[in-house]
Amino acid sequence: MGINLEKGQRINLEKGGQGLTRVCIGVNWGAIEKKGFFGSKKVAVDLDASIGLFDESKNLLEVIYYGELRSRDGSVSHSGDDLTGDMDGDDGLDNEIITVELNRVTANVKYVAVVLNSFQGQDFASIPFASLRLYEGTPTRVDDILAEYNIANDAKFSGSTSMILGVLYRHNSNWKFNAIGDATNDKKLEQTLHTTASSYL
Repeated sequence: MGINLEKGQRINLEKGGQGLTRVCIGVNWGAIEKKGFFGSKKVAVDLDASIGLFDESKNLLEVIYYGELRSRDGSVSHSGDDLTGDMDGDDGLDNEIITVELNRVTANVKYVAVVLNSFQGQDFASIPFASLRLYEGTPTRVDDILAEYNIANDAKFSGSTSMILGVLYRHNSNWKFNAIGDATNDKKLEQTLHTTASSYL
């Protein structure tokens, strides 16, 4: 059973006193239900989970997203773009999964930031459910959930179309994770990554 993370909580990425070599970051979300005069219908939600790799000076080195699914060193890989979300309610599966081979991340990378952008500009307050989880395994197999973080709809997210989910970062010889979960007013991925570097690293 994983830790239910709270905003701002930090956890060590280790098991049995040993640092993990791989972690998967899964993001799950639902489609929006629109009510109308003749009933309701489901509207697809296209969220995009992305990774920004930063050095110790907070310089952006590389971006892994739906248009670039693998980092140059092969340490970070993206499962691909989900264009709809869960149309029939929460199926318990992640819509987009990013795998980080922690022991292969290039030495000059200090921060691995995880962000989420709404491609069509649908704000997070309207999305019925959304969550992030860190786990051991692969994109098709969950071995052990390390932590879960609920980023479900909240009135304070109204009007926001991007979110900084959290940051993996090196601490001495180990990796840690900082759960952030802050929505931003950014419209584009580049803007969200800039906000990440200036305010959260």
